[in-house]
Amino acid sequence: MPVMLREAWATLVPDVTDRHGPLPPLMLALTFVTGPVDAVSYLQLGRIFVANMTGNVVSSGFAFAGAPGFSLAASLVALAAFAAGALLGGPVVHRTRTHRGRNLQYALLAETAFVAAAVIVTQVSGSPYAGGVRFTLVVLLALGLGVQNSAARALAVPDLTTTVPTLTGIAADSHLTGGAGNKAGRRVISACAMLLGAVAGAAAVLHGHPTLPLLLAVAILAAASAAATALARTDAPWTRPLAEK
Repeated sequence: MPVMLREAWATLVPDVTDRHGPLPPLMLALTFVTGPVDAVSYLQLGRIFVANMTGNVVSSGFAFAGAPGFSLAASLVALAAFAAGALLGGPVVHRTRTHRGRNLQYALLAETAFVAAAVIVTQVSGSPYAGGVRFTLVVLLALGLGVQNSAARALAVPDLTTTVPTLTGIAADSHLTGGAGNKAGRRVISACAMLLGAVAGAAAVLHGHPTLPLLLAVAILAAASAAATALARTDAPWTRPLAEK
């Protein structure tokens, strides 16, 4: 347990001389963001996900089979918009591949813009969200999370994908299975970040504050963007591409 706690602490307060420098806590912040965003999409936009595409594929299967309460059209739109966001993140990744700080900065600025636009839509339209408003929100949020996922993939901070908690790794690498138990603390805290985000988002929605989860997401993204902008000015070793180890 002490080892797990040390790993969790090192993720929250990393050694700046580490290969990934200050990236882990920023990736944790993005992991938290997926919770309130998916709470809005699942609870208010018709049982779809805009961050967790694995769940969205399953939801699409339910809808295709005719299960009540699931929308195949909305699920497919979310999948397409997420893919478009990831595609949009591609040029950002390639143009900033020589500096991981700028990579994160540009991706966060784009994601913040998409989620902020979704907040504006909710304020103008009011809830419940239906028709064109619903699909507009699905597209904006999925685009933002697609960009985030693209950046997370490029940054490749171990066990911090931001949209899918690595629960399998926790069990498979456990000492109980004969594994080394490596990174269990980081994996657990990543899952906890997503869980806390989902709890906060769901609680806000269920207590009559439908826009609050997105406002929370925008606030975190704005703070992370400011931090990434400051980090983009450094040339510390962690900013170099992973190939240059």
